[in-house]
Amino acid sequence: MSDYNRQFVFEVAKPVELVKPKLTLRQRLAKKTTFLTGTAAITLGALVGAGVGAGVGVSVYNYWTRPAPIVVNNTDDVNWVTAAAAKASPSVATINVSGSAGGGNGSGVFLTEDGYLLTNTHVVTLDGSEAQAEIEVKTWDGHVYPATIVGTDPINDLAVIKVEAPITFSPITFADSSKLNVGARVVALGAPLGLANTVTEGVVSALNRTIQVASAAAPENSDSGQGGLQLFSGSGTAINLRVIQTDAAINPGNSGGALVNSTGELVGINVAIASAGSSGSSGSIGVGFAIPSNVAKRIASEIMASGSASHALLGAGVTDAANSDNKTSFSVGAEIRELTPGGAAERGKLEVGDVIVEFNRVPIASASELTAAVRQEPAGAVAEVTFIRDGKTMSLKVTLGDAADLE
Repeated sequence: MSDYNRQFVFEVAKPVELVKPKLTLRQRLAKKTTFLTGTAAITLGALVGAGVGAGVGVSVYNYWTRPAPIVVNNTDDVNWVTAAAAKASPSVATINVSGSAGGGNGSGVFLTEDGYLLTNTHVVTLDGSEAQAEIEVKTWDGHVYPATIVGTDPINDLAVIKVEAPITFSPITFADSSKLNVGARVVALGAPLGLANTVTEGVVSALNRTIQVASAAAPENSDSGQGGLQLFSGSGTAINLRVIQTDAAINPGNSGGALVNSTGELVGINVAIASAGSSGSSGSIGVGFAIPSNVAKRIASEIMASGSASHALLGAGVTDAANSDNKTSFSVGAEIRELTPGGAAERGKLEVGDVIVEFNRVPIASASELTAAVRQEPAGAVAEVTFIRDGKTMSLKVTLGDAADLE
């Protein structure tokens, strides 16, 4: 097990007494905030052994035996972070993955009541080193269940697994990530360093940020064994992701967990952190990244339906377009250097030499930004492309192709 995924064990808190209070915590908190939905003022410690709760029958799963995911000792002093975390935490789980090459942990969010869980590809493939990993999921109340992989999408670093358990889970509520503002308040939930039910608070630092990470495709699809958690800076297969940037603390183990808004709705799936250290193993420096919820929802839905997700294809070879002949100049767009015969770009009347500066009304400053933006779209999507040709700004609607045609 790698150092950044060290396991910590804490004492299990005493179970809540099986006595119904005259006024529930849910009712008391409702007087303070409309979105806090805690169920009891006690919680289990983080990362109890895998055997705890594994053989517990359905009968123990009632309202009064479940501890709350968020400890509330003073209901007169709850704030928006408490409220958002209390609503979302029952939908967030800790994932433990083991394989022949070792093991690690991450996080995930429940999509459905019957146990479909969304996480990162690099979590379930151990950064691209394991195709047949064994997976266990620990829910917010400390119970542990086996899970299997439904499908992975290495291009967007997302995966869906299925938890087998005789209970009903709490699916996350999705927000529309296209309506996010820079400065919006957010909360990150997950299991950094294996510490389950961890909550950190921050703001949206930037939108439509493009980062490069190493591919985490399983060995049969890729020879990449590089880590998917840190920003990509070396050789090997890289993928481009268009992400939300946040200063909410995200650390190894948070991957696949939830980034939620002030009402506890999902706005992103935590995926990567920037590292200032040369070793690539440092923790949060206030620069973390999450896959937008709109993208995550589309990918997850396709994986649950068919086991895989589709990706759009523009059918053009592009390079960074500089604003001068100076090689150190900032890039100002993606310049088309070649067109795939019969591809989407050619059919849409784009030409070699066009500099693409917007894709679906979002600015494009480099070739990697265009690649990330295109690959987030489903095959066959219609996109609005704004470009500069002979000094004039023009726009066209392009029906995108299918990236599967390249395979």
